[in-house]
Amino acid sequence: MAGFSQHVSAFVDMAMVAHPSVTLLIDLSDGDGIVYGARGRHGHGSFVVGLAPGDLRVAGRVGACLQIRLEPAVAAAVLGPSAALGGRVESFEDVWGRETERVKDALRAAGSWDERFALAADLLRRRMADRAPVDPEVAHTWRTTLAGRGRVRVDALAEQVGWSRKRLSARFHAQLGITPKRAARLVRFDHAAHLLAGGLAPASVAFESGYVDQSHLHREVRAFTGLTPTAVAGAPWLAIDEVAWPGSSPARPMGSTGSAGAAPRRMAPPGRAWNRGRTAFTDAR
Repeated sequence: MAGFSQHVSAFVDMAMVAHPSVTLLIDLSDGDGIVYGARGRHGHGSFVVGLAPGDLRVAGRVGACLQIRLEPAVAAAVLGPSAALGGRVESFEDVWGRETERVKDALRAAGSWDERFALAADLLRRRMADRAPVDPEVAHTWRTTLAGRGRVRVDALAEQVGWSRKRLSARFHAQLGITPKRAARLVRFDHAAHLLAGGLAPASVAFESGYVDQSHLHREVRAFTGLTPTAVAGAPWLAIDEVAWPGSSPARPMGSTGSAGAAPRRMAPPGRAWNRGRTAFTDAR
């Protein structure tokens, strides 16, 4: 989780880079708030980002917002069938349901970010308890893909879980909204994006991430973001976490590196673990 706030709403206009998680961005601002758009589709207010959304942009005057990143297998349990968003972006209300306004009002009324984080964590836990988890084989496939930084073969993953490649692809897509092959591409891209943000040259990033060459890296970056590797290297703090909080620890306030000037706070909910130092909400289920 991450909280962003400032005393006076500031205008932002940024591209959000694809991330291997389902992202909830809950707008807690007064007034007009966030406007978002991806692949020709636009909306206003809080929203949910599925895996690999493409050319997602966020703009508007933002005073405070809460970002929650969910591991896809956890998102499926928290959000139910709506977690199979694929590359779509949907309004928070359409995904969360009729309790949306009550949830946002409670988050706005919280006296501190720590209180907001605790409230959000409790809401997530309660929703998980009411829904069935994804197939263990699907969860294993995702986590193995993540651990391997996308450098995995679908045939080998299917063999590990004792399924055919066809069955694994069908179940994985039905529950997470993405195929295992595209999931591997997304995870590999994410690793490359963080290396680019860390200042590594594109040629070195291509080698470290397992791309054939720099041209291959360029094509993949363009496919996932519509941007060049150079543009991704300077991506805003809202999307590239290691840039947002270099060397920070959970719940430590840090100044942002983005133009909006927000001061983010982040935390790992009790009983949960950071995933490679980023803001993914993970669970052992």
